[in-house]
Amino acid sequence: MKKIITTIAIAIIALSMNAQTPPEPNGGNGAPAGGNTPVGGGAPIGSGIALLLALGGAYAVKKWKNTND
Repeated sequence: MKKIITTIAIAIIALSMNAQTPPEPNGGNGAPAGGNTPVGGGAPIGSGIALLLALGGAYAVKKWKNTND
């Protein structure tokens, strides 16, 4: 049963890889005149990095406590 579920999951992932095409850069318009447009539209990543570090720290503490018990 486990092999069947794994095979089905792999098939679904493989078939859905091309489900959506990526968007056109600059909405299909020409290149901007300045050429200094930030990649991703200037999306803030600071809060994402803080969340990643907090979750990683919590996981490390949990693993450390489990090995010392």
